Amino acid sequence: MNTESAALGFGAALRRFGKAGAIGLVLAVAAGALGYSSGFQRLAAAVGIDVPLPRAPGAEVARGSREAMVAARDAWLKDVKAPAPHVPVGADGYFAPPSDDELPEGPFGEAIRRGREIFLDTPKFAAQYSGNSQSCVNCHLDAGRKPHSAPLWGAYTQYPMYRGKNKKVNTFQDRIRGCFTYSMNAQASPRGGPPPLGDQVYLDLEAYAFWLASGAPTGQKLPGAGYPKMARTELGYDYDRGAKVYAQNCVLCHGADGQGRRAADGRSRFPPLWGPQAYNWGAGMSNIKNAAGFIKHNMPLGQGGTLSDQDAWDVAAYINSFERPKDPRQTGSIEEARQKFHKDEPSYYGKEVRGRLLGQGISREQAAIAAQ
Repeated sequence: MNTESAALGFGAALRRFGKAGAIGLVLAVAAGALGYSSGFQRLAAAVGIDVPLPRAPGAEVARGSREAMVAARDAWLKDVKAPAPHVPVGADGYFAPPSDDELPEGPFGEAIRRGREIFLDTPKFAAQYSGNSQSCVNCHLDAGRKPHSAPLWGAYTQYPMYRGKNKKVNTFQDRIRGCFTYSMNAQASPRGGPPPLGDQVYLDLEAYAFWLASGAPTGQKLPGAGYPKMARTELGYDYDRGAKVYAQNCVLCHGADGQGRRAADGRSRFPPLWGPQAYNWGAGMSNIKNAAGFIKHNMPLGQGGTLSDQDAWDVAAYINSFERPKDPRQTGSIEEARQKFHKDEPSYYGKEVRGRLLGQGISREQAAIAAQ
């Protein structure tokens, strides 16, 4: 793309952002920081913004790798003595999921598309089971494609598997059910809990994950799957230090109050990080180590890897030093729940921070009363 075309495209994108009101200004500033680049394209894709952006660098490599895989698979199915199909990879060396223009037609394609819609805007397309403003894409970036942000292609092929969190073998639907229970805080949803197993919501999300994992080997953890592990730094973590990191790197998208940004239509563009609309105390992101690994490799959005390990630990501590919805597993006291579910994790659950014992939980009703 030449300079003039890029400028015209950028101007068109900004005009479209302007229709979104205040959030348009936020994204325009983000665009200026990132440039009209693959970073900004990932920013738009991660939050579900529909703007005409150029194909990401390396996309043709991924497409070519997938086409070669499909051709080799077809040949192998006709003759098992032919070379076995390879795992498709992109220019970055990570697994290359199919692109949206490869979506199949027919009933199965319709299920995949519904699953993608639920994934990108859970409060809208799974409203009856959503208890906050979180969508799947908030933690699984680029529509569940991005390495090191628990991509769906890295998760689907791992199930069924044993999970220490609930101490049993989980199906993929069980795993999604956990996301609704903890990340979407389904207890505060109109239905009062996550979808029952077998619900169409699960089937559609499972169809989308299955499709994204096309060509991935089963029973193996692929590079880039899950969230990266973060070794504890010598200084450990500190929410006061993290407040400074947050002010410098996170306020633009998530706000000084941590409540995120919404578009003019009310849709959440950047999710709340604490408070009643955030993930609850049982979510994996409430574990500071998990949050630090995600932040280090993915934040600020489109600029992953720019924070130091120390800054990632500290800002994760800051984000998780505020109250959020109650851990649904807590049936007795906070201390009993801490000993049972949070004892060995880096977390502020059940600890006093800023003169307040965390873990009591906060609901939307409580927040509304406090704001009066």
